[in-house]
Amino acid sequence: MIDKTAIIAPSATIAENVHIGPYSVIGPDVTIGEGTWIGPHVVIQGPTRIGRDNKIFQFASVGEVSQDKKFVGQRTYLEIGDRNVIRECCTFNRGTAQDAVTKIGNDNLFMAYVHIAHDCEVGDHTIFANNASLAGHVKVEDYAILSAFAGVFQFCRIGRHSFAATNSVIIKDVPPFVKVSGYYAKPFGLNTVGLQRSGFTEEVIKRLRHAYKIIYRSGMTLVNAIEELQKLECPEIQKFIQFVQTSQAGIVR
Repeated sequence: MIDKTAIIAPSATIAENVHIGPYSVIGPDVTIGEGTWIGPHVVIQGPTRIGRDNKIFQFASVGEVSQDKKFVGQRTYLEIGDRNVIRECCTFNRGTAQDAVTKIGNDNLFMAYVHIAHDCEVGDHTIFANNASLAGHVKVEDYAILSAFAGVFQFCRIGRHSFAATNSVIIKDVPPFVKVSGYYAKPFGLNTVGLQRSGFTEEVIKRLRHAYKIIYRSGMTLVNAIEELQKLECPEIQKFIQFVQTSQAGIVR
């Protein structure tokens, strides 16, 4: 299962049923879980922990040091969950400060040339299309989709079930369930198609559409719009409210 040309550091921990292709390099302090497939010419540096049943394609660079001038050799980490697909030439960096962690969840798809910078946190079931990139300290929640060449500014958050169109440049937080596009990204309604595909009922989508209109089309201040939303009894709207209230960068408007 491990090609004879692969280079494996003595301190790496490789589980059973792991495939490692030709000329790949597995560095010190790397742990790879059962069933993970690693193609040819992949470089994985540690400390990095990779879970079960992942697929990492050729020329990916996983667990390299952060591209941050504050990094001067601290011990930092990358953690990747289970069943992720990491396509060709993706680059995932470790954290920057001492003991800082870049975290990737489960069941995500990262298409070719995706970049995940230092100290980012990616949830579960996300999709990053080709060349989508995160700057440092970005948080992406579950089921979010970043289209090709979308770029996210540092410290921003991308809410669950949101959608960023191709070439979006995101410098503010994107609330859950919202669709954004443009340079700089602006809201363009609900991610209705994504919500339907995820099994949201028409009633919930109707309520979220009403909430969107209150936030973006009522002419209210954000404070007054939140007060109005708090009158609506809907778990999804409460998640929307919580996201907006905890935003540090402000939300796209």
